[in-house]
Order: sequence, then C-alpha cells, then structure tokens
Amino acid sequence: MSEGLVTVSYIGAIILFVLTLGGLSHQETARKGNVYGMIGMTIAVLATVFGPEVTSNIHLIIIAMLIGGSIGITLAKKVTMTQMPELVAILHSLVGLAAVLVGYVNFMDESISFPTHAEKVIHEVEIYIGVLIGAVTFSGSVVAFGKLSGLIGGSPLILPARHWLNLGLLILSIWIGYAFVQQAETGGAMTYLMIMTAIALLFGIHMVMAIGGADMPVVVSMLNSYSGWAASATGFMLSNDLLIVVGALVGSSGAILSYIMCRAMNRNFISVIAGGFGTDTGAVTGGTVEDQGEVVPVETDEVANLLQNAKEVMIIPGYGMAVAQAQHTVNEITKTLRNKNVNVRFGIHPVAGRMPGHMNVLLAEAKVPYDIVFEMDEINNDFPSTDVSIIVGANDIVNPSAQEDPNSPIAGMPVLECWKGTTTIVLKRSMATGYAGIQNPLFFKENTRMYFGDAKESLDAVLKELQ
Repeated sequence: MSEGLVTVSYIGAIILFVLTLGGLSHQETARKGNVYGMIGMTIAVLATVFGPEVTSNIHLIIIAMLIGGSIGITLAKKVTMTQMPELVAILHSLVGLAAVLVGYVNFMDESISFPTHAEKVIHEVEIYIGVLIGAVTFSGSVVAFGKLSGLIGGSPLILPARHWLNLGLLILSIWIGYAFVQQAETGGAMTYLMIMTAIALLFGIHMVMAIGGADMPVVVSMLNSYSGWAASATGFMLSNDLLIVVGALVGSSGAILSYIMCRAMNRNFISVIAGGFGTDTGAVTGGTVEDQGEVVPVETDEVANLLQNAKEVMIIPGYGMAVAQAQHTVNEITKTLRNKNVNVRFGIHPVAGRMPGHMNVLLAEAKVPYDIVFEMDEINNDFPSTDVSIIVGANDIVNPSAQEDPNSPIAGMPVLECWKGTTTIVLKRSMATGYAGIQNPLFFKENTRMYFGDAKESLDAVLKELQ
C-alpha cells in the first residue's frame, strides 16, 4: 500500500471517528455511531499494517492481531452488562500500558536519527510525557477496575497531607524529566525514565484510591480521557498523525464528559482530576435503620394497584436493575401500563449505575422507546405531579441527604427528587447502603413504600398482576 493511499485511509478513518462521536451523543444514533467506529478502526489498522512503514514480520503482527481479536471476542461474549464498567476500566489500562511500552521501545531504538538537536530533544520530551501519562492511566485504571468489581473497597483512601504528596510527586516528575533530557546525551537517561515510571504508577494508584465510590462514574470518564491523551502521545512518538488526532478526540471528549459528570455530582473537575479533593465533605457513614425510623413494606398486589390506578408513573433505574437484569421486565410493565393509558416515563441520573450512560444502554437493550427516557434536568420539575415513582435498584441518586445534610459525602449533589411525588416505591433486596456507603432517608419517608426482593422476580410478579 502506497504512502498516499495510507494518508487517504487515515483521513477517512478520522472522519468516521468524528461521526462516531456525533452518533454516540444521542440514543437514537448510538448504534450507527458504533458502526462508524468499527469501520474506521478496521480501515486504520489495515492501512497501518499494510503500509510502507511495516516492511518485515507482518506475519507476527497478523498472528498477534488474531490472538488479541480472539481474546476480545471471547470477552465480549462472556461479559454481562453489569460488568461493563470494570471492563471499560481494564481496557483503559491496556491503552496506558501500550503507551508505556511504546515509549520504552522508542527510547531504546538506536536506529532513529534526527536532523537537528532540537528535534531529538522534542522526541525525548514526547517519550517522557507519553510514558508518564501511560503509567498513570495504567495503574489508575487497574485500581478503578478493582473498585468497580468489588475487589477493592469503595471508601476513599485519605492519606495525611495527600494534596502535598500529589504536588510533590508532580514537581519531582518535572525535575526528573529535566534530568532525563539532559542525561539522554550520555546514555544515563534510562534510570531516570524508570524512576519516573515508578512514581507515575504510584501516583495513578494514589489518585484513584483517594476517590470515593460515589465518584467512580467520574473516574471512568476521567480515565477514558487519560487513555486518549496517552494514545495521542504515542502518536507523537511514532510520528503517526492518525494516533495523534484520534487520541486528541478521545482525550478531549473524555475530559468534557468528566466535566459533565462532575457538574451532575456537584464535584469540582480539577479536584477530581487531582485525586479526590471532592471527598472532603464529611466521613462516609453507613447509618442504620434505627437512625431514621421505620420503613413501610409493600406487597405485590399493592404495587400493581398503585401503578394501574396512577396517571403519571416515573421509573428510575439504578445499578440494581443491571444486577438483576430486570430491564426487559421493566419494558414489559411499561408497555402494559401505557396500554392502560398510564403515562410512563423514565428519569435517568447522569451517573446512574457505575459508568456514564450505563442505564441508557440497558434500556436501549430492552427496547424501551427513546422518547420516554429523560435526563434528570428534563424531568426533575415534574415529580410533584407524579402519582407513583418506582425506584429499581437505585440509591444514592435519589438520596435526599444531598439536599438536606450538609455533612453528607454527597452533599450538594443534584439528585432525582422523587419524594416530591405522591408515592414512591423502592425496589431493594435489603436495607443495605448504596455505593457511596450512606443510608438513604428516602426509605423512611411517609410516602415511601419498600418492595423487598430480587428486582426481576418482584417485577415479574407485578407484571403478572397487571396482566
């Protein structure tokens, strides 16, 4: 494949990636956006592998692609929707690891020559920055995977003077970077590169460990941004325009998404990026039933009567719906109620679940109509006129403590104000706390009814009553 054809292929791939981002911005076009992305990546990979820069060992590259593709297909078939957040996190770690390895290989490649000293220094800076971002992304993503999968606790790790520690590591990395460039002429720079890598790995671990469970959706989008910048840095190291542009697209879109997530959780964007400054608002406490009062349990027939006698019903899904895989039953209940002339709508919090857009994907999978799915800002003012709000496995995103308790870890976080409706039905297995680790006063309000049990089994029983 000629260099001109490779350039044209890269331009086509970039256009497709831009269309991908545009498609993913709306539920109706998300599927088409994914298709654009797959076609663009296929073109990019083929153009690179069969381009003029790859002159030998193509068979090894093809073998590696087959092995990696087989692993990816196997994972895609086995991973459930509840495991998507941790899958995304671990895939981000692979991008970071790739940036680190490419950086080291580039540094050790003695065949690379530069016309001027300035170009050589620029290349060394590119290597250093690429390895730095890649190492932070790798270790941070591994910790995020551990937190999302439950292998690591969701509570933030608050070290003494952690802000000064972060600042010290940053200053030390800058100084080591200066020494790395200086020593690159004498051959002693590898030591500095390895020291910086170790520091970056520690920084990534500390950064994510310091972020509490309530902020994990922000962490996922933040690491997505980091992986993009790591890919872009890799593009600079390899002089690959496609990697530079695509990495910048992913990095900037991830940063924008992180900002949106922070606004949805009333967190400061810079604070979260710097490593959990947003966890200063009080200790994470679980609370007990006795602290709040008594709950009012409800049975299946009562739930069915409340729903079919209502005019306005709001369904608020959470991570519990994903765990129970109850989205299809929710859709059947929705269709049944709409056939009975009940206006059913869905209220989606921006950080519902453990990954941005998690609930939207689940509802789309169950074929819930897009036009009845609304974001929090669109729906929050409608709760006073809502007859029944049904909470399916959500907790922190409907917690009044965000507005009523200034010492709560989620204080100031915008939430779905379902308690303002006539009746709220909460589906939960038990009185366990949510991912933020705090009790929810909603459960003890006079107009709240607790419907205990597995969400799918409970909703199946309600559906049977409604039919």
